[in-house]
Amino acid sequence: MHEWALAEAVIVAARQEAKKQNIKQITKVQVKIGELQQIDLDVFKFALENIQKIYDDLPLDENIIDLEVESNILKCKVCGKEWELQDLTHLKEDESEAIHFIPETAHAFMRCPGCGTPDFEIVKGRGVWIQSIEGVL
Repeated sequence: MHEWALAEAVIVAARQEAKKQNIKQITKVQVKIGELQQIDLDVFKFALENIQKIYDDLPLDENIIDLEVESNILKCKVCGKEWELQDLTHLKEDESEAIHFIPETAHAFMRCPGCGTPDFEIVKGRGVWIQSIEGVL
């Protein structure tokens, strides 16, 4: 599952940023998750909890990681219609899984519900990123 790889990337990035800012103890990490990633939050939280134990030089308690899911918005480049992934009911399980691993594949499986073109942009709701880090200097 790529939730584990993403969880490790979050922990490594948080630790690196904390070191750059001379933070001795991290007190809060706010992580945003784009809805288009379709991450299983329970698996992601479990991965965060277990992976953080590997890194003991900068304490990072999984309870200080705040996860927030950013809803997705897709916009047609042809007709301008905006929609969300959940508005599409025709996606098969394997297509949804492909989008889960590589969101850019959405263009291969999705079409604008207004005009039918695959020419759309992902306005928001893609990716995983650290919004902010707080800590004790």
